[in-house]
Parts: sequence; structure tokens; C-alpha cells
Amino acid sequence: MGALTIVAKYLIVANVEVQGTVEKYDIIGALFSQTEGLLGNELDLRELQMSGRIGRIEVEAEYKGDKTVGKVYIPSNLDRYETALVAAMIETVDKVGPYNAKIQVTEIKDLREEKRKKVFDRARELLKFVEHETLPDTKELITKFMESIRETEVVEYGPEKLPAGPEVDTADTIIIVEGRADVLNLVKHGFRNVIGLGGSSGGIPKTVIELSKKKTTIAFVDGDRGGEMLLRELLKYADIDYIARAPPGKEVEQLTAKEITKALRNKVPAEEYLASLEKRERKLIEEARQAQEVPQAQAVEVPVQEQQPQTPQPIQVTPQPAQPVQVQTTQVTTQPQQPSIELPQLPQNVIEEMKKLSGTLEAVIYDDHWNEIKRIPVRDLVDTLQQLPNAYAVIFDGVCTQRLVDVASNKGVKLLLMSRVGNIAKVPTDMLILTIDEYLSKASK
Repeated sequence: MGALTIVAKYLIVANVEVQGTVEKYDIIGALFSQTEGLLGNELDLRELQMSGRIGRIEVEAEYKGDKTVGKVYIPSNLDRYETALVAAMIETVDKVGPYNAKIQVTEIKDLREEKRKKVFDRARELLKFVEHETLPDTKELITKFMESIRETEVVEYGPEKLPAGPEVDTADTIIIVEGRADVLNLVKHGFRNVIGLGGSSGGIPKTVIELSKKKTTIAFVDGDRGGEMLLRELLKYADIDYIARAPPGKEVEQLTAKEITKALRNKVPAEEYLASLEKRERKLIEEARQAQEVPQAQAVEVPVQEQQPQTPQPIQVTPQPAQPVQVQTTQVTTQPQQPSIELPQLPQNVIEEMKKLSGTLEAVIYDDHWNEIKRIPVRDLVDTLQQLPNAYAVIFDGVCTQRLVDVASNKGVKLLLMSRVGNIAKVPTDMLILTIDEYLSKASK
């Protein structure tokens, strides 16, 4: 590493493993040749190196049996987004000479952080020369400067190593934001009880779910469509007390201290937000229904349509004798409502499994003989149902949504039991939808 004297912002560090014995220059050659033109000329390694935006690539390698293992170091003067693209690009290299190879980026170091540390250390040393002659207002400035440095400290929290402020454990109230950039911005402005979801697409981290059960929580999201989608997902799994939004069109990481304070001051209880969301969705559904009724009203004047009734025809359902749930068909009305269906008697082993689901965020899918078909995370339920041909009942620890109801109905599911029911505008006449608590309460009577 002594040869890396180039002035750079970042350093890409990657592990390399080759299924054969090769030299360092073979690995470097593979990096250049196999990434050439992959992301265009502007991010071509050779062009970047010629323009000084990428430094000299260094390789440390050793032989272990018939393998070559080591590390690759790439200094970068690109910005963080371009650096991340280059890091991802080198992971596509899968051959070195005739041998299979694997390159895995382990970290991207911010080299400027070391420089900043040296500057602050040296500044403290130089301060000793003038501390007796410093004016009071200058001392106050230095104090604020040192406090701002401490406030920029971001820790890794929980097994998922989520970005967080240093007071998440000790504070009674925590602020939940989306990613590391949001956490950095809030901590920089003095909000040290903040934790990020990590920007992962794998759902809401379990650490955040557990924290939400113990502390007062404020969900602070962007003021765009993406922020609303994240908020819906967060409300499904975490116990959120208050909701704060960035100004319309702005992201949390862009906000000033004044904007952050104002947004948090204007937070609303989660129940109030859900009520307003439900009201808005009902309005949209009503508007859509009215828009569909207009052409129907006009069609009555056509003679061929005069014989048709003004209300929709009842949906006829042919009961299946092998199924334990007996479905009574009802006429569809313009107002969505749960049809009258006989409460099924579940086998005792299914009831026991249902009681164990609380807190697992899992779903269990059964066929019409109550054989377990599949057990999956709730977040995968919709996609999984679309691929199953013989699903009959679904019991899950989560929120039932209109999309899930529609998919389940299309796949022939007759029974949905869950921990909570969300906003459902239309209930199929041949499907029973109940919370687990409702079923257990009714079954015990």
C-alpha cells in the first residue's frame, strides 16, 4: 500500500480469487479488458486513468495451493456515485486468463476523512500557541466547531449495521429515516436520536421493528411519491407513533436545520395520517365508480339495454364438496362489504400454527385439505400466490391489502386470516376475510 501516494478522494478495496496461478499484471489486465466500454467511454478504466480521475491500480496477491488470492486497490477522484459505479463494474470480471475468477468489493474508503482527522489534530496543537491570547468570541467559535465535529459521528446499529446517531439507545424517542445520507444530515444538525433503514430493498429491518415496540417513534420521510411508498411499508410492520414529511418535492437529506425542525414540529399522529389516507382513497374509489356509471346511464337509452336491471347481477358460485368452507353467494352491491359466509372449522394443528405466527412476519399457504403448501415471508406473499395453482387458504402475520385480495381471488383462495385488515374497497363474494383474533373469538363461541 505504500505506492498509493496519489491524491484521491476514495479508495476502492476488493478481494480477488482466481482458480489458478496468475501474476499481478494478469489481474490488472483482466480489469481493463473485461470492463472496456461496459459503462461508456466516460467511465472506461483506461480513459479514467489517462485523465487522472482514477489512480494507479495496485494488486496484492499470493498463492494458496493452485489458487491465487489477494486484494485490489483502486484510488478514485470521481464523486461518490461514479466511484460506486466503478466499484460495481469491476465485480463483473469473472476471468483472469483461462481461469475463473471472482472479485468482491469489501469497502470504499473516504480518504479525505483521514486528512480531516490530521487537520483537527494539528489545529488542536496550534491552538495551544494562541489559547491565552484568543478573544472570547473566537473561543466560542472554536467550541461550536468542535461540537459540530462530534455531531457528525454516525454509528452502526444492530446486526444489520444500520446507520444511526449515537443516542438511539438512550433516547426515549427515535426518528426513523430512509438511508445513511438522511441520518448524516439530521445528526449534523443536532438530532442524534435518528436511525436509518439502510436503503435496503429487503424490507423493514427487524432491528427497527423491535425498537418501535419499545420507544416512541417518528417516521420522517421524503416529500415525494417514494416517501409515501416507504411510509406505507413502514406502517405495515413497525409500531409508528408519529409521521413527519419533508416539504413537497424535497428529500430529508437536503433539508436545512430550520426545515427539519419545522417538519418535526408539524408531525401528526399515525392514526390521523391513516385516517386521512383512508379518506383520500375512498374519495378516489367513489370518483372512479361515478366515472364508470356515466356511460352505463347513457346506455339505458339504447333499446338493446332496456331489459337490463340497474344493479349488477348476482355472482353464481359453484361450491366444491371437498372444501371445508361452505360459501353462500350474495348479490354484489355498489358499497363494498364482507359477504355472509359460514365460519369454517379449522383443524386443531392449523389453529396451533396460527397462534404461533404473531411477530414472525410469515405467511402459511394451505390447500383445500389443509395440507401446508408453503411457508414464506409476508413480503413475498403476493408474488408467491401468483405462481401457485392450488392455494385454498392463507394465514399470515401482516396487513391484508386490496392488491392481496385481488390476487388471492384470481387464484381461487377462499379464506384469508391475518393480524390486521387494511383499506379494502372490494371483497369477493366467495371469500372470507377475518383477522386471526376475530376468528379465534368467533370459533370459541
